[in-house]
Amino acid sequence: AHMNGRIYLVQDNGELLTMEEEGYATEDLLQELLAKYPALLAGEQMDSSSPRRWLLISREVPLASDEGGTGRWSVDHLFPDQDAAPTIVEVKRSSDTRIRREVVGQMLDYAANAVLYWPAESIRARFEASSDDPEQDLSGLIGTEGSADAFWAKLKTNLQAGRLRMVFVADEIPSELQRIVEFLNGQLTTAEVLAVEVKQYVGQGVRTLVPRVIGLTSEAERSKSTGRGARRTGDETSFFQDLSARQGPDAAANEEAITAIYEWCRDKQLSFRWGWRGVQGNVYVGVPQSGKTHYIFSMWSGGGMVIEFGYLKKEPPFDDEMKRIEFLRQLNEIPGIALPDSAIQRYAHVPVSPFHNEAGRSQFLRAIDWAVKGIQST
Repeated sequence: AHMNGRIYLVQDNGELLTMEEEGYATEDLLQELLAKYPALLAGEQMDSSSPRRWLLISREVPLASDEGGTGRWSVDHLFPDQDAAPTIVEVKRSSDTRIRREVVGQMLDYAANAVLYWPAESIRARFEASSDDPEQDLSGLIGTEGSADAFWAKLKTNLQAGRLRMVFVADEIPSELQRIVEFLNGQLTTAEVLAVEVKQYVGQGVRTLVPRVIGLTSEAERSKSTGRGARRTGDETSFFQDLSARQGPDAAANEEAITAIYEWCRDKQLSFRWGWRGVQGNVYVGVPQSGKTHYIFSMWSGGGMVIEFGYLKKEPPFDDEMKRIEFLRQLNEIPGIALPDSAIQRYAHVPVSPFHNEAGRSQFLRAIDWAVKGIQST
């Protein structure tokens, strides 16, 4: 048996409280703690420059479903972070002999089939059904400026591209599992594999939980280019590289459409601001006017677009609501685009699919041209 550790808590009265390390009575207990306190995944240890924060998809307590080998994981084990990168979590107690091999096989099985098991639509539905205030919970994660539709669209893109994080959680991570985790994390380029050890210390009615992330080797950190905003800078090259590396049914058509729109904007001498957020590159397209850039729309290498009404409404001529309504009307005439009236107040997400064909594209570019001329004439 290994030595139980202790931690010492200095209390307000100056007394020293000795807390003994204690195992978890059941696996369910550790799962419950994690569902209740997703912060135990220690996101600040995973990415110190931009600490990972989590959204719990569903609040039902997950039951250990695989006792007979028949059960399947539930979506409870899926925590998207603030960049909509899905994090798959498996909880085991170190006393469980299956923690070595079986749990790794099971995790890879789920990661490989996540798109099939968890369509983004059903994840969203599950979250919205189980949260008391889904809007509040989501904006707590992505900020009030963020769009829920854009977040769930990004989750779908990440799932399809296999950009996800696999996390093994236990009260103690055996050295064999640590080696497997470090090996996989070093080999995989789009996915991240980590282990989190959550030790529990108990003394005089006080309970302390101490998480520690295992598997972040410096080599793996250097080789990972995705999923970490701080490590990736956005520019024209990385944007188009990521765009063409995408997999999925619409990837090629998205690339063609976005490239054509970009080339048109470049010929019009519009200005571009390149960036990288989460797991995808972005380019904001705008009009330089009297020392400012008026951003009209942005394109994302994951295959999405945003009409930047939130920027437009701050400056003339689009500070006039009627002008924004007219712009919205022109956009909504394009088959496949149906933005609500409220879109003129915010950042409105639109799919790329309406621009896969030449007709939809030229209709869109006519609307953009109209907006550009409007800004230039002020």
